[in-house]
Amino acid sequence: MDPFQILATVPVVVWLGLLFFRGGFWRADQWLDGDEALPEPWPSVVAVVPARDEAPTIGRAVASLLAQDYSGPFSVVVVDDASRDGTADAARVAAGGDERLTVVAGSPLPESWVGKLWAMRQGLEAALGTAPDATYVLFTDADIEHDPPILRRLVAKAEGEHLDLVSLMALLRCRSLWERLLVPAFVFFFQKLYPFPRVNDPSRRQAAAAGGCMLARRQALDHAGGLEAIRDRLIDDCALAGLLKKHGPIWIGLTRRVRSLRPYDRLEELWSTVARTAFAQIGHSWIVLVVTVLAMGVTYLVPPLAVLIGLVGGDPWAVAFGLVVWLMMAFAYRPTLGLYGRPVASAIVLPLAALMFTLMTIDSARRHLLGRGGAWKGRRYGSAQVGDG
Repeated sequence: MDPFQILATVPVVVWLGLLFFRGGFWRADQWLDGDEALPEPWPSVVAVVPARDEAPTIGRAVASLLAQDYSGPFSVVVVDDASRDGTADAARVAAGGDERLTVVAGSPLPESWVGKLWAMRQGLEAALGTAPDATYVLFTDADIEHDPPILRRLVAKAEGEHLDLVSLMALLRCRSLWERLLVPAFVFFFQKLYPFPRVNDPSRRQAAAAGGCMLARRQALDHAGGLEAIRDRLIDDCALAGLLKKHGPIWIGLTRRVRSLRPYDRLEELWSTVARTAFAQIGHSWIVLVVTVLAMGVTYLVPPLAVLIGLVGGDPWAVAFGLVVWLMMAFAYRPTLGLYGRPVASAIVLPLAALMFTLMTIDSARRHLLGRGGAWKGRRYGSAQVGDG
Protein backbone atom coordinates (compact mmCIF):
# COMPACT_ATOMS: atom_id res chain seq x y z
CA MET A 1 0.00 0.00 0.00
CA ASP A 2 1.59 3.29 -1.14
CA PRO A 3 1.49 6.52 0.93
CA PHE A 4 -1.38 8.02 -1.06
CA GLN A 5 -3.50 4.91 -0.53
CA ILE A 6 -2.83 5.17 3.19
CA LEU A 7 -3.84 8.85 3.10
CA ALA A 8 -7.01 7.96 1.20
CA THR A 9 -8.13 5.65 4.01
CA VAL A 10 -7.89 8.38 6.66
CA PRO A 11 -11.13 10.14 5.58
CA VAL A 12 -12.96 6.83 6.01
CA VAL A 13 -12.01 6.79 9.68
CA VAL A 14 -12.81 10.50 10.02
CA TRP A 15 -16.28 10.15 8.54
CA LEU A 16 -17.08 7.07 10.60
CA GLY A 17 -16.19 9.15 13.63
CA LEU A 18 -18.36 12.06 12.46
CA LEU A 19 -21.33 9.82 11.71
CA PHE A 20 -21.26 7.80 14.92
CA PHE A 21 -19.39 9.85 17.53
CA ARG A 22 -20.20 13.51 16.91
CA GLY A 23 -23.58 13.69 18.60
CA GLY A 24 -25.56 12.89 15.47
CA PHE A 25 -25.17 16.52 14.36
CA TRP A 26 -25.77 15.61 10.73
CA ARG A 27 -29.33 14.38 11.38
CA ALA A 28 -30.54 18.00 11.74
CA ASP A 29 -33.30 16.70 14.00
CA GLN A 30 -33.57 19.38 16.69
CA TRP A 31 -36.78 21.24 15.82
CA LEU A 32 -39.04 23.62 17.70
CA ASP A 33 -41.98 23.53 15.32
CA GLY A 34 -44.21 21.32 17.45
CA ASP A 35 -47.16 21.60 19.81
CA GLU A 36 -45.49 22.47 23.10
CA ALA A 37 -47.58 22.79 26.24
CA LEU A 38 -48.80 26.34 26.75
CA PRO A 39 -48.12 28.15 30.04
CA GLU A 40 -50.77 30.11 31.92
CA PRO A 41 -50.51 32.98 32.48
CA TRP A 42 -48.19 33.95 29.64
CA PRO A 43 -45.07 35.75 30.97
CA SER A 44 -44.07 39.21 29.80
CA VAL A 45 -41.52 39.40 26.96
CA VAL A 46 -39.60 42.29 25.42
CA ALA A 47 -37.78 41.99 22.08
CA VAL A 48 -34.50 43.85 21.59
CA VAL A 49 -33.46 44.56 18.00
CA PRO A 50 -30.00 46.11 17.43
CA ALA A 51 -29.95 47.82 14.04
CA ARG A 52 -27.22 49.57 12.08
CA ASP A 53 -28.03 50.61 8.50
CA GLU A 54 -30.83 48.06 8.12
CA ALA A 55 -33.52 50.16 6.37
CA PRO A 56 -34.17 47.58 3.59
CA THR A 57 -35.19 44.81 6.01
CA ILE A 58 -36.11 46.26 9.40
CA GLY A 59 -39.67 47.09 8.34
CA ARG A 60 -40.54 43.44 7.69
CA ALA A 61 -38.66 42.37 10.83
CA VAL A 62 -40.55 44.79 13.09
CA ALA A 63 -43.90 44.06 11.45
CA SER A 64 -43.41 40.32 12.00
CA LEU A 65 -42.63 40.89 15.68
CA LEU A 66 -45.68 43.07 16.26
CA ALA A 67 -47.83 40.45 14.50
CA GLN A 68 -46.89 37.69 16.96
CA ASP A 69 -49.73 35.49 18.15
CA TYR A 70 -48.85 35.92 21.81
CA SER A 71 -51.33 36.38 24.65
CA GLY A 72 -48.94 37.81 27.22
CA PRO A 73 -47.47 41.34 27.48
CA PHE A 74 -45.05 41.93 24.62
CA SER A 75 -43.11 44.98 23.45
CA VAL A 76 -40.30 45.72 21.02
CA VAL A 77 -37.24 47.93 21.46
CA VAL A 78 -35.24 48.87 18.36
CA VAL A 79 -31.81 50.36 19.00
CA ASP A 80 -30.75 52.55 16.08
CA ASP A 81 -26.97 52.17 16.19
CA ALA A 82 -25.87 55.35 14.37
CA SER A 83 -27.59 54.36 11.14
CA ARG A 84 -27.25 56.62 8.11
CA ASP A 85 -29.99 55.14 5.93
CA GLY A 86 -33.21 55.92 7.79
CA THR A 87 -33.39 52.68 9.76
CA ALA A 88 -35.28 54.26 12.68
CA ASP A 89 -37.89 55.84 10.40
CA ALA A 90 -38.38 52.55 8.54
CA ALA A 91 -39.04 50.80 11.86
CA ARG A 92 -41.59 53.42 12.93
CA VAL A 93 -43.40 53.29 9.59
CA ALA A 94 -43.67 49.51 9.81
CA ALA A 95 -45.14 49.77 13.32
CA GLY A 96 -47.91 52.05 12.06
CA GLY A 97 -48.23 53.83 15.38
CA ASP A 98 -48.23 50.64 17.46
CA GLU A 99 -47.31 51.82 20.96
CA ARG A 100 -45.55 48.56 21.72
CA LEU A 101 -42.57 49.76 19.66
CA THR A 102 -39.86 51.94 21.21
CA VAL A 103 -37.01 53.25 19.07
CA VAL A 104 -33.84 54.19 20.95
CA ALA A 105 -31.05 56.29 19.47
CA GLY A 106 -27.80 54.49 20.27
CA SER A 107 -25.04 56.28 22.13
CA PRO A 108 -21.37 56.25 21.04
CA LEU A 109 -19.59 52.90 21.30
CA PRO A 110 -17.36 52.57 24.39
CA GLU A 111 -13.86 51.30 23.74
CA SER A 112 -14.33 48.01 25.59
CA TRP A 113 -17.54 46.95 23.79
CA VAL A 114 -18.32 45.28 20.47
CA GLY A 115 -20.94 47.27 18.56
CA LYS A 116 -23.79 44.76 18.47
CA LEU A 117 -23.48 43.88 22.14
CA TRP A 118 -23.42 47.57 23.09
CA ALA A 119 -26.64 48.09 21.14
CA MET A 120 -28.18 45.05 22.84
CA ARG A 121 -27.14 46.43 26.22
CA GLN A 122 -28.81 49.76 25.47
CA GLY A 123 -31.92 47.88 24.40
CA LEU A 124 -31.98 46.07 27.72
CA GLU A 125 -31.68 49.35 29.58
CA ALA A 126 -34.61 50.78 27.60
CA ALA A 127 -36.59 47.62 28.32
CA LEU A 128 -36.32 48.36 32.05
CA GLY A 129 -38.56 51.33 31.34
CA THR A 130 -40.94 49.81 28.81
CA ALA A 131 -41.25 46.34 30.36
CA PRO A 132 -39.74 46.35 33.87
CA ASP A 133 -41.40 43.04 34.78
CA ALA A 134 -40.45 41.14 31.63
CA THR A 135 -39.53 37.51 32.32
CA TYR A 136 -37.82 37.02 28.97
CA VAL A 137 -35.92 39.11 26.47
CA LEU A 138 -35.95 38.10 22.81
CA PHE A 139 -32.71 39.13 21.11
CA THR A 140 -33.24 39.20 17.37
CA ASP A 141 -31.79 40.94 14.34
CA ALA A 142 -33.10 43.63 12.03
CA ASP A 143 -33.02 41.26 9.06
CA ILE A 144 -35.02 38.43 10.66
CA GLU A 145 -38.69 37.73 9.94
CA HIS A 146 -40.72 35.63 12.41
CA ASP A 147 -43.92 33.74 11.68
CA PRO A 148 -46.77 34.60 14.11
CA PRO A 149 -46.54 31.45 16.33
CA ILE A 150 -42.80 31.72 16.99
CA LEU A 151 -42.77 33.74 20.20
CA ARG A 152 -45.48 31.58 21.73
CA ARG A 153 -43.53 28.43 20.92
CA LEU A 154 -40.25 29.85 22.20
CA VAL A 155 -41.82 30.80 25.52
CA ALA A 156 -43.66 27.48 25.80
CA LYS A 157 -40.37 25.65 25.25
CA ALA A 158 -38.54 27.74 27.83
CA GLU A 159 -41.30 27.49 30.42
CA GLY A 160 -42.03 23.82 29.86
CA GLU A 161 -38.40 22.71 30.19
CA HIS A 162 -37.15 25.46 32.55
CA LEU A 163 -34.59 26.67 30.02
CA ASP A 164 -32.49 29.81 30.41
CA LEU A 165 -32.02 30.22 26.66
CA VAL A 166 -33.96 29.01 23.62
CA SER A 167 -32.43 29.80 20.25
CA LEU A 168 -33.45 29.09 16.68
CA MET A 169 -31.15 29.07 13.69
CA ALA A 170 -32.93 31.24 11.17
CA LEU A 171 -33.48 29.81 7.70
CA LEU A 172 -30.97 31.72 5.60
CA ARG A 173 -31.84 32.91 2.12
CA CYS A 174 -30.85 30.31 -0.49
CA ARG A 175 -31.65 31.62 -3.97
CA SER A 176 -28.55 32.93 -5.73
CA LEU A 177 -25.82 30.67 -7.10
CA TRP A 178 -23.47 31.42 -4.21
CA GLU A 179 -26.23 31.00 -1.62
CA ARG A 180 -27.15 27.58 -3.01
CA LEU A 181 -23.52 26.48 -2.92
CA LEU A 182 -22.51 27.90 0.46
CA VAL A 183 -25.53 28.47 2.71
CA PRO A 184 -26.50 24.81 3.34
CA ALA A 185 -22.80 24.01 3.80
CA PHE A 186 -22.45 26.82 6.34
CA VAL A 187 -25.37 25.43 8.36
CA PHE A 188 -23.92 21.91 8.10
CA PHE A 189 -20.50 23.07 9.33
CA PHE A 190 -22.07 25.05 12.17
CA GLN A 191 -23.91 21.94 13.35
CA LYS A 192 -20.72 19.92 13.10
CA LEU A 193 -18.83 22.48 15.17
CA TYR A 194 -21.66 22.72 17.73
CA PRO A 195 -23.68 19.49 17.62
CA PHE A 196 -27.17 20.60 18.63
CA PRO A 197 -27.99 17.43 20.63
CA ARG A 198 -24.90 18.03 22.76
CA VAL A 199 -25.69 21.70 23.22
CA ASN A 200 -29.18 20.68 24.35
CA ASP A 201 -27.81 18.13 26.84
CA PRO A 202 -27.55 19.82 30.27
CA SER A 203 -24.82 17.38 31.31
CA ARG A 204 -22.45 18.64 28.61
CA ARG A 205 -20.55 21.93 28.63
CA GLN A 206 -20.87 22.60 24.91
CA ALA A 207 -22.93 25.72 24.21
CA ALA A 208 -24.10 27.55 21.10
CA ALA A 209 -26.84 29.87 19.93
CA ALA A 210 -27.87 31.60 16.72
CA GLY A 211 -27.95 35.37 17.10
CA GLY A 212 -31.00 35.94 14.90
CA CYS A 213 -33.38 34.45 17.46
CA MET A 214 -32.45 34.06 21.13
CA LEU A 215 -35.01 34.03 23.94
CA ALA A 216 -33.15 34.54 27.22
CA ARG A 217 -34.54 34.32 30.72
CA ARG A 218 -33.89 37.76 32.12
CA GLN A 219 -33.19 36.66 35.69
CA ALA A 220 -30.66 34.09 34.45
CA LEU A 221 -28.92 36.73 32.34
CA ASP A 222 -28.66 39.07 35.33
CA HIS A 223 -27.39 36.24 37.53
CA ALA A 224 -24.70 35.38 34.96
CA GLY A 225 -23.37 38.93 34.96
CA GLY A 226 -25.37 40.41 32.10
CA LEU A 227 -24.07 41.37 28.68
CA GLU A 228 -21.15 43.16 30.36
CA ALA A 229 -19.59 39.75 30.96
CA ILE A 230 -19.23 39.18 27.21
CA ARG A 231 -18.97 42.78 26.01
CA ASP A 232 -15.75 42.16 23.99
CA ARG A 233 -16.91 39.00 22.19
CA LEU A 234 -17.22 39.22 18.44
CA ILE A 235 -19.21 35.98 18.24
CA ASP A 236 -21.87 37.28 20.59
CA ASP A 237 -24.46 34.53 20.22
CA CYS A 238 -22.22 31.61 21.19
CA ALA A 239 -20.65 33.73 23.91
CA LEU A 240 -24.10 34.40 25.38
CA ALA A 241 -24.94 30.70 25.20
CA GLY A 242 -21.71 29.78 26.97
CA LEU A 243 -22.35 32.37 29.65
CA LEU A 244 -25.87 31.14 30.38
CA LYS A 245 -25.18 27.40 30.19
CA LYS A 246 -22.79 27.73 33.12
CA HIS A 247 -25.86 28.37 35.25
CA GLY A 248 -28.71 26.49 33.59
CA PRO A 249 -29.89 24.47 30.57
CA ILE A 250 -30.16 25.94 27.08
CA TRP A 251 -31.59 24.71 23.78
CA ILE A 252 -30.91 25.38 20.11
CA GLY A 253 -32.87 24.11 17.14
CA LEU A 254 -33.82 24.49 13.52
CA THR A 255 -36.93 26.00 12.00
CA ARG A 256 -38.40 27.18 8.72
CA ARG A 257 -40.57 29.75 10.53
CA VAL A 258 -37.76 32.21 11.31
CA ARG A 259 -36.15 33.50 8.13
CA SER A 260 -33.23 35.74 7.32
CA LEU A 261 -34.07 38.47 4.81
CA ARG A 262 -30.45 39.31 4.05
CA PRO A 263 -29.46 38.51 0.46
CA TYR A 264 -26.04 37.22 -0.53
CA ASP A 265 -26.14 37.61 -4.29
CA ARG A 266 -22.39 38.11 -4.61
CA LEU A 267 -19.61 35.90 -3.30
CA GLU A 268 -17.95 38.96 -1.81
CA GLU A 269 -20.87 39.47 0.60
CA LEU A 270 -20.84 35.92 1.93
CA TRP A 271 -17.04 35.89 2.04
CA SER A 272 -16.89 39.05 4.16
CA THR A 273 -19.54 37.74 6.56
CA VAL A 274 -17.60 34.53 7.23
CA ALA A 275 -14.13 36.09 7.21
CA ARG A 276 -15.24 38.64 9.80
CA THR A 277 -15.43 36.02 12.57
CA ALA A 278 -13.76 32.82 11.35
CA PHE A 279 -10.36 33.49 12.97
CA ALA A 280 -12.05 34.56 16.21
CA GLN A 281 -14.00 31.28 16.08
CA ILE A 282 -10.73 29.37 16.46
CA GLY A 283 -9.49 31.63 19.24
CA HIS A 284 -7.07 33.66 17.11
CA SER A 285 -4.73 30.67 17.28
CA TRP A 286 -2.31 30.10 14.40
CA ILE A 287 -1.75 26.53 15.53
CA VAL A 288 -5.47 25.82 15.48
CA LEU A 289 -5.64 27.46 12.05
CA VAL A 290 -3.05 25.05 10.65
CA VAL A 291 -4.83 22.08 12.25
CA THR A 292 -8.17 23.29 10.90
CA VAL A 293 -6.85 23.67 7.35
CA LEU A 294 -5.29 20.19 7.46
CA ALA A 295 -8.44 18.65 8.93
CA MET A 296 -10.70 20.26 6.31
CA GLY A 297 -8.35 19.07 3.58
CA VAL A 298 -8.29 15.46 4.77
CA THR A 299 -12.02 15.35 5.50
CA TYR A 300 -13.41 16.98 2.37
CA LEU A 301 -10.73 17.30 -0.31
CA VAL A 302 -8.84 14.01 -0.16
CA PRO A 303 -11.88 11.88 -1.23
CA PRO A 304 -12.52 13.64 -4.58
CA LEU A 305 -8.75 13.88 -5.09
CA ALA A 306 -8.46 10.13 -4.55
CA VAL A 307 -11.14 9.52 -7.17
CA LEU A 308 -9.44 11.83 -9.67
CA ILE A 309 -5.94 10.46 -9.13
CA GLY A 310 -7.26 6.91 -9.10
CA LEU A 311 -9.00 7.40 -12.44
CA VAL A 312 -5.97 9.05 -14.04
CA GLY A 313 -3.51 6.52 -12.63
CA GLY A 314 -5.67 3.45 -13.08
CA ASP A 315 -5.89 2.73 -9.34
CA PRO A 316 -9.33 1.19 -8.63
CA TRP A 317 -8.52 0.93 -4.92
CA ALA A 318 -8.15 4.72 -4.58
CA VAL A 319 -11.27 5.32 -6.69
CA ALA A 320 -13.30 2.93 -4.53
CA PHE A 321 -12.22 4.49 -1.23
CA GLY A 322 -12.73 8.00 -2.56
CA LEU A 323 -16.24 7.21 -3.76
CA VAL A 324 -17.17 5.45 -0.51
CA VAL A 325 -16.16 8.50 1.54
CA TRP A 326 -17.85 10.86 -0.91
CA LEU A 327 -21.07 8.85 -0.48
CA MET A 328 -20.71 8.98 3.32
CA MET A 329 -20.28 12.73 3.03
CA ALA A 330 -23.40 13.02 0.86
CA PHE A 331 -25.37 10.85 3.27
CA ALA A 332 -24.48 13.11 6.19
CA TYR A 333 -25.22 16.27 4.21
CA ARG A 334 -28.63 15.10 2.95
CA PRO A 335 -30.78 16.27 5.95
CA THR A 336 -29.36 19.79 5.81
CA LEU A 337 -29.90 19.93 2.06
CA GLY A 338 -33.50 18.88 2.70
CA LEU A 339 -33.91 21.76 5.14
CA TYR A 340 -33.07 24.12 2.29
CA GLY A 341 -35.02 22.26 -0.38
CA ARG A 342 -31.88 21.37 -2.28
CA PRO A 343 -31.60 18.12 -4.27
CA VAL A 344 -29.46 15.33 -2.84
CA ALA A 345 -27.33 15.45 -5.99
CA SER A 346 -26.01 18.84 -4.92
CA ALA A 347 -24.09 17.05 -2.13
CA ILE A 348 -21.44 16.39 -4.76
CA VAL A 349 -20.20 19.98 -4.42
CA LEU A 350 -19.72 19.89 -0.63
CA PRO A 351 -15.92 19.49 -1.09
CA LEU A 352 -15.92 22.70 -3.15
CA ALA A 353 -17.88 24.52 -0.44
CA ALA A 354 -15.47 23.17 2.18
CA LEU A 355 -12.51 24.47 0.17
CA MET A 356 -14.07 27.93 -0.04
CA PHE A 357 -14.84 28.09 3.69
CA THR A 358 -11.26 27.01 4.40
CA LEU A 359 -9.99 29.85 2.22
CA MET A 360 -12.33 32.26 4.02
CA THR A 361 -10.85 31.17 7.35
CA ILE A 362 -7.31 31.73 6.05
CA ASP A 363 -8.38 35.14 4.77
CA SER A 364 -9.88 35.91 8.18
CA ALA A 365 -6.47 35.22 9.74
CA ARG A 366 -4.81 37.43 7.12
CA ARG A 367 -7.19 40.29 7.92
CA HIS A 368 -6.45 39.87 11.61
CA LEU A 369 -2.71 40.04 10.91
CA LEU A 370 -3.25 43.28 8.98
CA GLY A 371 -5.29 44.79 11.81
CA ARG A 372 -8.59 44.47 9.96
CA GLY A 373 -10.08 41.60 11.94
CA GLY A 374 -13.77 41.80 12.71
CA ALA A 375 -14.40 44.72 10.36
CA TRP A 376 -18.14 45.25 9.93
CA LYS A 377 -20.21 48.24 8.81
CA GLY A 378 -17.46 50.77 9.27
CA ARG A 379 -16.11 49.39 12.55
CA ARG A 380 -12.94 47.43 13.21
CA TYR A 381 -12.03 45.48 16.32
CA GLY A 382 -8.47 44.72 17.32
CA SER A 383 -7.50 41.40 18.86
CA ALA A 384 -7.45 42.90 22.34
CA GLN A 385 -11.12 43.77 22.04
CA VAL A 386 -12.43 40.60 20.53
CA GLY A 387 -12.77 37.49 22.65
CA ASP A 388 -13.35 34.10 21.12
CA GLY A 389 -16.89 32.84 20.89
